[in-house]
Amino acid sequence: MNRTTLAPSTAPTVETLIEEVLAGGHGPLPSERVATSVFWIHHGTRLAGGDTTYLNQYVLVRLGSSFGGCAFEAGQVEPSVCRDASGTRLDVLLREAPQPLRIAALDAYLSDRRPHRAAAAAGDAEPVILPGGTPEARANARDAAIAGLLDIEKGAEVGLIGVVNPLVAAIRERGGEPLPCDFNLRTTRWGDPVTDDMHQVLDRADAVVATGMTLGNGSFDIILDRCRSRGVPLIVYAQSGSAVARAFLGSGVTALSAEPFPFSQFSAEETVLYRYRTVGGA
Repeated sequence: MNRTTLAPSTAPTVETLIEEVLAGGHGPLPSERVATSVFWIHHGTRLAGGDTTYLNQYVLVRLGSSFGGCAFEAGQVEPSVCRDASGTRLDVLLREAPQPLRIAALDAYLSDRRPHRAAAAAGDAEPVILPGGTPEARANARDAAIAGLLDIEKGAEVGLIGVVNPLVAAIRERGGEPLPCDFNLRTTRWGDPVTDDMHQVLDRADAVVATGMTLGNGSFDIILDRCRSRGVPLIVYAQSGSAVARAFLGSGVTALSAEPFPFSQFSAEETVLYRYRTVGGA
């Protein structure tokens, strides 16, 4: 596996990206745009045959023709955000809002500037159609598409930051040995221990697969910096901040599975996710 290192001292971060957007470096000034609607969504999922109930919480921002989204941990964002933030200028949200809402606002802005469907039309992303059907069938198809971004040797240790059981299985099917890490789970469906210390995983993994939720809980920059410094491929699977993660392709992120809103769990019909790869990346 080829590894290249980008010096952390010159590497972009989420905060530098926000600063660039606020300064007009990626398009119209955010002070000229308004978040029409802000949504707070909370739902649970237990897949057939499993013993884990996933509790998912999202804050969403509607900006023009785009949506931006970010998952959050319990207590980070309250439902009153819908009343308090709807109709707010985007620059105010980017500067002052709780981190998940800042990411959702940034995601909406970058998605509005270049939707994933436009990137696919230009040949920069590969659209993957998730079949209609049951939650289990759709989750398995999604996680197989994510694991398909891994280019690993048999037996390679794959850090999984943010654990979903179908993705653990998909990594094993590609010959990898998952190193699962999650704040809210202690074991996988098959009894694999799950650590809550991502540094244990980042120090030994041959490749890392991380959820976009790391953008909202503040751990994304740490993961990005560690993978850069070790020259380890970083694959991001993102419902949260999919356009934000896209901005780091080639500067730490080697591949991305981007799933814009409405996310796959909100539909039983065919939906599309978009896979990005860097040249020579994962």
